[in-house]
This record gives sequence, structure tokens and C-alpha cells, in this order.
Amino acid sequence: MNKNSEKEYILSSRKRRIAAFIIDHFTMTFLIVVIVFISLGIDFMDENNFSNLMTKILPTMLVGFLLYFAKDSIKGISPGKWVMGIMVRNEKTPNEVPSFGKLFIRNLFLIIWPVEFIVLASSEEKKRLGDKTANTIVIKNPNKPTKLLRVLALAGIGIAFFTFIFLFAGSAMKNSGAYKVAISQIEQNEEILSEIGGIKDYGMMPTGSVNISNGYGEAQLNIKVIGNEKDLNVVVYLTKEPNREWKLIELNK
Repeated sequence: MNKNSEKEYILSSRKRRIAAFIIDHFTMTFLIVVIVFISLGIDFMDENNFSNLMTKILPTMLVGFLLYFAKDSIKGISPGKWVMGIMVRNEKTPNEVPSFGKLFIRNLFLIIWPVEFIVLASSEEKKRLGDKTANTIVIKNPNKPTKLLRVLALAGIGIAFFTFIFLFAGSAMKNSGAYKVAISQIEQNEEILSEIGGIKDYGMMPTGSVNISNGYGEAQLNIKVIGNEKDLNVVVYLTKEPNREWKLIELNK
């Protein structure tokens, strides 16, 4: 950079860049997870054919990774860089945003992120291999939003991530064949019905696990049963054989 550029533009600190990378990784991973889950649908737990799952997962993951490497394409500012108040610019002309191709190639080097961290930490120019290859620099954004707005955006990303995982996992679990059989068995259990005075509803999200491999399945579900007189937590164990329905093994309360 020339002297005038040095006065106008300040290189980002390594700490800010690392923090931006962590935020970006979390945000883009969240985006990839959302894309994959939506493509699978809420009934994916009952899918017996691994090839069918991979047929859905691979194309959507490819789209997700393309988005990951293109994360700086909007004005050289990724979500993490926006939060940290930094941006990517051309090394020789810091007032210009690098081309999409340069930004994409620059981020491809994140595949070897441990090496990139080492290079960034040891570089006097505060540049990683991606920067050196694309001839880019990362500088402070003179027009960065207020700190409060950036903190709220970061908190919003975190809340959205955990809310989506919670709701989608709950919907997928409730839509599984194992859960439906478990509910059917609970509703036929006279001891439970007598103890809680009849079933009014069930908890928002069951916990536990449902595992299926080559048609064989095992499930352990913890279901909150809301009764007219009191609530009860019921643990249900089930198994499954290829081309057969789920079978109750044990029901505990």
C-alpha cells in the first residue's frame, strides 16, 4: 500500500480475523445443516436405504460448501467480518473490492485452515496463503455498524441455530415410526392411563435416540405424557427388523 492508503486503511488485527473466521464457520455450518435437513425432510429417520440418504445429502452439501467459499462475495464482507468490523480489499487498491473469483480462490485455502492459521500468525504482513495468492488484504471497516447492532446480530445467529435444531429434531423424532409406535403403546397401557387420569397431551420434544442400519433399528425414547391429573415421564425401548414395523421391547415409567 502507498503512504496515502496506509493513512486511510488500517490492517485488521489477527485476533479480529480469527474471531471472524470462527463466527463464519459457525454461521456457514448452520446454513449447510439447514439446507441438508430441509432436503432430507422430517421423515429421514425412517429411511432404510443409505444410498437414498447420500443422494439427497451430497448435492445439498455441495451447494453449502460453494456458499461457504463464496462467503465474502458481498462487498468483501462475510457475516463474521461484518460482526468484527473488517473487510477484504485488493492489496494494491484498498478502496476496491476484489473480484468474485479472487474472493472464492482466497477462501479455498481454508480447506487447510490449520496451515492458514500458522501462516497468518507468523506473517508480518498479517496475510495467510489465501491472501498472498489472491493479492488481498483484510482491513478495518471505516463504516462498520454500531457495536450493539453487531452484537445483536451475533446473538440472533446463535438463537436461530439452536431454535432450528430443537424444532427440527423434535419434528423429526415425532414423525418417526418408532415414536408413533411408542405413543400407540402408551395409549394402550391401562396402568399409565389410570395413574395420570387419562392422556391430555405429550411434551413438545421427546429425547433419546433412533438408530437404523441396514433395516435393523434400535430406539430409546423419553416421552413426557401430560395427563389430566398429573404428568409422567415414560421411557420406551423399541427394536426393528428389515421390512417390519417397530416392536416394543420395554416400557418404563
